[in-house]
Amino acid sequence: MTRVGAHAPVLPLLAVVALLALPLGPGGEGGAGPADALSALVVLYCAVRLVRDRRRPLSRTAAVVLGLPVLGVAVAAMGSVSPGEGLTGLGRYLQVFVLVPAAVLLLLRDRADFRLLAWSFVGLAVWQGAVGVHQYATGTGASYQGRPVRAVGTFGAQDVMGMATVVSLGLVCAVGLALGAAPVRQRLAGLACALVLLPPLALSFSRGAWIATAVTVTAQLLLSGLRRALATGAVVAAVSVIAVGGFGFGTAMLQERISSITRVADAPDQSVTDRYTMWAAATGMWGERPLTGVGLKGFPEHRDAHASLALSAGSDTEGAGAAFRKQPLLSPHNMYLLVLSEQGLIGLLALAGGWLALLVCAVRALWHTRRSRAPGLDCGLVACGLLIWQLTDFAYADIGGPSTVLTAMCFGLAAWWGLSPARSLPGHGTGGAGADARSRVEGAPAR
Repeated sequence: MTRVGAHAPVLPLLAVVALLALPLGPGGEGGAGPADALSALVVLYCAVRLVRDRRRPLSRTAAVVLGLPVLGVAVAAMGSVSPGEGLTGLGRYLQVFVLVPAAVLLLLRDRADFRLLAWSFVGLAVWQGAVGVHQYATGTGASYQGRPVRAVGTFGAQDVMGMATVVSLGLVCAVGLALGAAPVRQRLAGLACALVLLPPLALSFSRGAWIATAVTVTAQLLLSGLRRALATGAVVAAVSVIAVGGFGFGTAMLQERISSITRVADAPDQSVTDRYTMWAAATGMWGERPLTGVGLKGFPEHRDAHASLALSAGSDTEGAGAAFRKQPLLSPHNMYLLVLSEQGLIGLLALAGGWLALLVCAVRALWHTRRSRAPGLDCGLVACGLLIWQLTDFAYADIGGPSTVLTAMCFGLAAWWGLSPARSLPGHGTGGAGADARSRVEGAPAR
């Protein structure tokens, strides 16, 4: 009981991650799910703790960085097609980029809490990856090239990016935990989990997730040190070659999918054509209203007026327990262009400006930790990795679906590392000097 009590503030965050392991049911729309509802309760729980403990909520820097998105989102909400759509969009953006990240920052007290939440990401990824590999092996996954082999985990065919996102984030956490100056047991466990997560990531057939993960892992290796980067990179490359080439693990389909990345300009498939068309439509919307955009949730309403005839009616989805359906294309699948089209330059500068400031703070904290040989290098690598993955993936995807709550938690982990002085505090805060130091950092009276 004492050990559970030591982690009490972080338990609600673990519950949010655990809910994403539950199946959503075939034919789901891929919108907000139970984890999103629980995340709202977590925000309320955090607010109650702040009032009860009479703590200062955030430092000035944290308040500015996390509060920047509010400006553009509020302006765009006033320009929405309808008040209802504006309020819905406002709530979603505040949830993902302001409220949940702030709650994560405030509920995590030390590096032990951070690692526990990071390991929960890894555990969720291993579970979803295991379900995905089973789907591929038994032919019960989502349809890909007419065959039910695409690994989607419990997210279903209507959210084919859900499992790819979860597995990618878990792999990034595992790599960060393996590269840090932590006990050998943790480093070996992290490396083993990272290698285990490579097959399900490959079987997701998600080009965007592959690119974002490759960029992120490379950045993590470089941030951990050149010598370690070369050694670890050689191991990962060797295992990947053996798994894909030596054992023929999905060779034909994977090779075709990988090679399609280099053909996106010369011979794009229909999905790439649709994406280019929607990107052009988003740019056209921004050209009409460059400062404020067309309003939150306005992209579907204005899409047809700006899209060319090359845009298809929708993407075909079926399999993983769901019947065939035509899924409408309601976003440009590029977060930066979505914000630009719906919120204009004001929204993009506010939102992306906050992300850039957060990245600078996180990398700077990691640099100081590595230079001073202070503990917590693994936490820094995880935090920076999660943020780099999100910012890279946003070039190919946007928010939407149950896995979006993980995006919010990633920003929260990065904010804790980059903006909270508590990252330098030892122990679990169960008493003694560590507890007194934490009280002073958080602005509460020391007990």
